[in-house]
Formats: sequence, C-alpha cells, structure tokens
Amino acid sequence: MATTTEGDSEVVGDVSGGGTTWNGTVADYTLLAWNDLGMHCMDGKDFSVFSILPPYNNLNAQLIKRAGTSDKHVTGGVTITYTAAPSLDGKYNTTSVYTDSNDLKTNFWDYVGALFNATLAPDTGLTGNHTPELTGHTLSYNAAEQWWEATGLPITPYNDDGSKNYYPMVDVTAKDASGNVLATTKVVLPVSDEMDCRACHGSTSGYTAAMPNAGWANDADPEKDYKWNILRLHDQEHPTAVSAHQSELQAAGYNGYDSAGLEATAQNNNPVLCATCHSTNALGTAGVSGTKPLTEALHSLHAGVKDPVNGLSLNSSTNRDACYRCHPGAATKCLRGAMGKQSNIQCQSCHGSMSAVGTHGRNGWLEEPNCQACHQDGKRYETAVTDMQTGTLRAALDTRFATNQNTPASGVSLYRFSTGHGDMQCSACHGSTHAIYPSAHTEDNLQSIAVQGHEGTIAECTACHDTMPRTTAEGPHGMHSVGQYWVSAHEGVAERNRSQCTVCHGSDYRGSFLSKTFSARSFSTEWGTKTFAAGHAVSCYDCHNGPGGD
Repeated sequence: MATTTEGDSEVVGDVSGGGTTWNGTVADYTLLAWNDLGMHCMDGKDFSVFSILPPYNNLNAQLIKRAGTSDKHVTGGVTITYTAAPSLDGKYNTTSVYTDSNDLKTNFWDYVGALFNATLAPDTGLTGNHTPELTGHTLSYNAAEQWWEATGLPITPYNDDGSKNYYPMVDVTAKDASGNVLATTKVVLPVSDEMDCRACHGSTSGYTAAMPNAGWANDADPEKDYKWNILRLHDQEHPTAVSAHQSELQAAGYNGYDSAGLEATAQNNNPVLCATCHSTNALGTAGVSGTKPLTEALHSLHAGVKDPVNGLSLNSSTNRDACYRCHPGAATKCLRGAMGKQSNIQCQSCHGSMSAVGTHGRNGWLEEPNCQACHQDGKRYETAVTDMQTGTLRAALDTRFATNQNTPASGVSLYRFSTGHGDMQCSACHGSTHAIYPSAHTEDNLQSIAVQGHEGTIAECTACHDTMPRTTAEGPHGMHSVGQYWVSAHEGVAERNRSQCTVCHGSDYRGSFLSKTFSARSFSTEWGTKTFAAGHAVSCYDCHNGPGGD
C-alpha cells in the first residue's frame, strides 16, 4: 500500500503496477527523491583532533506531472519539504547534537569554526540546511541539474534514543501554492561513521608498522587515540608540512596552524582539516602547492600496507574486505545495491586496485566507472575494468545504457549527474550509487515499491504517465511499450526489422536478462490468456514457434 495525504485527511491508495491511486483516482503527480551517493561518510562523534569529512548529506528530488508526454517536470510554483521520518523500527533521528538522554551525538559544531572557517548554529550544515526534524525544511530548485535539492544536511548515524542507525529516513512532500499535497515519498539518507583507522593506528592495535617513532599516543578515548597517532606519523614523515605552507594557510583564513606540526596544532585546540592542504573534490578544496590530492595521498600510501587480518597487501586484495577496512563497512555494507548483492562483484571490479585509485593525476571523485563499461552490446559484464592494477575501463561498444559525456564537467562522465528518458536523473529510477535498485536493505527499496508496486528499477511506465505511452523505441534506453497494446503492435515492428529485437531478447530470440519481467503479467492473445511470472525472460518462443513461426 502507498499512503499520501490530501488536505488534512490521510488517503490510502492501492499500487498495482502503476501510479499511486487516491480513492480510486490515479494521482496527478509522482515525486521521486534520492540520496546522491548511496552512503555519506563522516568522522564520527569527535572532531577535536582532525577531520576528513563533516556530516554532509545531499537530498535530491524530481516532481513529475503524470499527464501528457511533454513539459512533465515541475520546476516552480510548488514547495517541496523534507522532515524526519521514523525508521522501520519506529525510531526517529531528529537532531545531530544530543540524544534524548543528553549524550553527545557529535561535537562537530564545537569545532566547525576552526575546521571550516564557518559560524553555524547547532544542527545547521555547511550550506545552511538543517538536520531533518519534525518541522519541514524546504528544498530549492537547481535549474542546471534539473532537480530539487537540499545539500549538506548534517545528519548522524544515531537515533534520538542513542541507538545506531546508518539508514535514517525522511519524508519528502510536494505542495502547491495553496498548501495542497501533490505527492509524497519516503527515502533514506544513509550516513556512516565507519571511516575508521584504528585497526592499524590504534594504540592497542598491536600493528607495530604503524607505530610512530615517538610511541603510541595512548589516549583513553578510542575516537581520538588513532587520530593522534596519525598526526604524529604525519609530523614524522613531513616535519615541515605546516611551516612550509604557513603563508598559503593564512591566506585561506587558517591562522591557527602551529609551525611545529599538526599534533601541536591540534593540541592547541585547533583541529586539523586534512582537505586544507590536500585538495579534494569531495569538499571542493584547492589544497596547498606541492601536496598530493587527498584521494591520491591516502590510496597510494596504503596500497602496500598489509591487512592486519590476513597479512595481504591492500593492493593485492581482490575483494571488498580491503576497502571495508577503512570505508563503510563491516556494519553498513555500503556496496549493497543490485551489484553488491552479488558476492562476485567487488569494489575492485569497478574501481580497480588501491594503487589504481591512488594513481597520480587521477581526478578523485570525478574519474569513476561508468555504466557502459559493464552494460553494452546486449551483455552485462561483472567487471568494469579490463586491468585491475591500472583501473582501465572497458571500452563501450554502444551508448544505450551510458552515462552522459562531459557530465558534470569536461572529460568526466558520472552516473549521479547523468540523465536519461524524459530528462529524468538516472538515480531517480535506478537508485543511488552503491544502492542501485533492488538493494539488500529494505529501506532503499521502499520508494520503488510505493511508486510501482514492486522493488527494483522504476520501470513501470504508469509510474510517471497517467496512461501507457504507445511507442516502438522512445521509452527508457530505447524501450518499446509494455502491455496489452504491444501484444498486437509488435508483430509489424518485428516483421520490418527483426534484428532490433535481439538487443533485449537475445541473438537467438529466446530471451535474456534484458527481457525479464519486473513483475507477474498476464496478456490476452489469440490463443488465450498468457501469464508470465516475475523474472521470466520473455522470448519469441513463449507465444510463437520462434521469431518466424506462427
């Protein structure tokens, strides 16, 4: 069942392979929302020593008029808001400062001035947006990207009762100028604090290869302890890192860095922001001269490090365990979407080895694997790279399932900025990066189920159209209409150009993964009713004796 509200009354609608119905009438609008990355990372509770990433989550949405086939995007004249929603266990996350028991969720706001030269009220993020709470906060329209957005939401992985929750949820609501609800949806804003280095850098890790010459810090707070050890190592390996760049740091507004080094800087109650010196596209910082970008510095440095669990170098690992040593993670399972659910597809399958990710000159966060490296020529590969150590992507033979070129910048092609059918964002229909529909986590799938009645890619035409469009090749990725109309219409199309059918139905016309049904379907034919179970690979042999048969 899908629930929405109209005026002050709650209306429960039935979803049956198409748009949500209100009191038997199909809704006029469809609202789709998504988190841009599938998982955002933050440093955890403590920001007093150093920071790599602040609490910063992005919520995007598109509001679609279901009537007609043109001018379907709603770009103004409405108000779209987000509010905290209960997770599946009924618990809320409505603040990022204190729990109901007055325990600290994070001290980020105590140190945001030193870290980001910003003055922010608690629960306000770096772009001015508020942590989701029971009061609604608005999204703004980004005309360049053709989406509604609320960026930099400072959400943490703790419910208000203090319990851990990597998948807090929000309700997104669109209202017209009179305050009437047009559409609603519920999505997750995943956030993880598992970006943790204590497995090697903790004073009690026993990993002597990471011990600073000055000895372990042995801080009683485990969240601070490994950070002190890292700063000591950095000072040991780069003793002039601060003194050699004081003028650049001060020109950027950072006057609290101690020329004695990073540990001294943090001891002076001035935490270190790694991105101050190391440029990163994650935060949009330029860094200082002669310093490696943060992605390159971290991955190239650790490529030769031995995993404390299995003794293998992180660069030689061929599974996600090596990446989960620092990235989320052991608990959050960041790679949880359709690809991550298959154990044979690993982080390295798309990104290459750790040394490939840390290659000098690679543009971190922008040079990423694209869809067409795996989805091409009617095939679906399980590796995007042809060489794990160089990270070289497979050349694309066609662009049917391709990301957009030069998006969002010249020379790059990112899924999370690409659009497809009807200028819909790819993420709106397929889900967020690393959480591609269907996901291993129920929370990720709630929206697609509500919109079309089943999990998986939002592929039912009537999710965004009030009637089934009639087309031969103008659907998503060149798709034809699906439904009773096509039962009779496909015959003439196939007779004129049978080879075009092989793209999805296979070279032998016996079906492929591209012709599988997303849900159970029944059609009337001249031979009676034909029923297909969900997941059936539709072929010419289902109703005919092959493509040329009767």
